[in-house]
Amino acid sequence: MKIGEHSLTEHLRLLAPLFVFIAGVWVIRILLHEMAVLHALVHVLSITVATAIALLFAVILIYVRRFGSYPSVVAATVLIVAWAQLLIVLAIIFSVATGTENIFTLPEFSLPGDDPRHLKHILGHLSFGVGGGALIGSAFGCLMLWMLRRVLPEPGRS
Repeated sequence: MKIGEHSLTEHLRLLAPLFVFIAGVWVIRILLHEMAVLHALVHVLSITVATAIALLFAVILIYVRRFGSYPSVVAATVLIVAWAQLLIVLAIIFSVATGTENIFTLPEFSLPGDDPRHLKHILGHLSFGVGGGALIGSAFGCLMLWMLRRVLPEPGRS
């Protein structure tokens, strides 16, 4: 499958360090919560912020490496946002399966009340999290690529 001029595999290879970055923030956030570190410090390590930073770097990589155009930005956004939401869902599922609480199932992030298995929470991440994140992220990413093309000289040309 081609997305613009590149295959899905090439997109995944380009974005691999960004997937690792988001996963690293996810792991550190879980570990800090388990070590009972102050919640204010744990909240600083946000998957949402890490995703936004990853999207910014994805657009820069696409621009600098002349990797593609707006379709590549949209594809990168969908992949990055889906990865981030999948990690959150995995943490919620682990919490439900083990009967423990983690940073992603705290009452301030999820009100289990009538949903002790967090199904609404999980579906929210898989629908609104991925869908809304992809829409907003794609708009942000395409705007960033447009601005880079207007402000900076084309990479590789002096």
